[in-house]
Amino acid sequence: MQYYGTLGPACGQVAILEKMFEAGMTGVRMNMSHGNLDENGHWLELLFEAAKLRHVEKPQVLIDLRGPELRLGKLENEFAVAEGEQVPMGENALPVPQMLLNYAVVGDHILLDDGKLEFAVEEVVPAKTGNSTIYTRVLRGGMVKSGKSLAIVGKELPMPTLTESDLKNIGLASQYGVTGVMQPFVRNKEDLLAVRAALHEAGADHIEIFAKIENLQGVAALEELLPHCDHVVIARGDLGNAMPLWLLPGVQKEIAAKCRAAGKPFMVVTQMLDSMHERAVPTRAEVLDIYNAVLDGAASLMLTGETAAGKYPAEAMEYLVKTGEEGLKGR
Repeated sequence: MQYYGTLGPACGQVAILEKMFEAGMTGVRMNMSHGNLDENGHWLELLFEAAKLRHVEKPQVLIDLRGPELRLGKLENEFAVAEGEQVPMGENALPVPQMLLNYAVVGDHILLDDGKLEFAVEEVVPAKTGNSTIYTRVLRGGMVKSGKSLAIVGKELPMPTLTESDLKNIGLASQYGVTGVMQPFVRNKEDLLAVRAALHEAGADHIEIFAKIENLQGVAALEELLPHCDHVVIARGDLGNAMPLWLLPGVQKEIAAKCRAAGKPFMVVTQMLDSMHERAVPTRAEVLDIYNAVLDGAASLMLTGETAAGKYPAEAMEYLVKTGEEGLKGR
């Protein structure tokens, strides 16, 4: 069983990373939506130093590419929005990608930060020059932060498989000790073939591909994806945005069953221990979730914000590993 954390400010010290390895962490994820490898290589220097101190010879390093997803642009400061507040998006407003502005229409619902915030589109104002502006009303408020995921409910937008920054990071992957690339929002086998071709061109055929299932296209195409990836990732954040949440558990079970039948390793990720952003002890529901993922056959589990931005990164890893190991006893 592999146990991953996500690198970020909360665990960006050798002492903390050493504690995470001591707890049983086997590897980490770097989110490329917050900067390229050459900009954030210092995180990996800290990681490898901590691994050496704990006698971990080759920690797994996954880079999570940007891929065909929408994300909020850079903000000077994060800020809160409340239910009922009007929030404009676009030029001289909340910085959203042009693709979202092109496809949003009145009545659409826009989800931010894995659905933690929700906005209803009330008006679309085309610009005579430059970008248009959309005016939204907050349906579910919260903190607005740079780089968080965006989605229009019920719409799949025609995004390219790999961005320029993805190609750059793939080209740098080997020299930074990367062992796997996570391709977001996989839609079809062509997405995975494009990643495989980019790795080959970079002389990095040894790097594994983790196919993130985050939309309905990926769920429907799962069987055609399996031969073209090394691991499947049940990425429940955006996947949960693509359907009513009460359907998500059944879809997770369906993906797990198909992976087991094909002998394909799979990972479960997103909100495994979400309460540990703020609390030193997880909820009972969270540890049951981890245990059940292992019983379903997961080959790896991953923490995201819990270790990147939470208050208890080492403690969260300890709960993940100990619960996962208990699950293995029952499998």
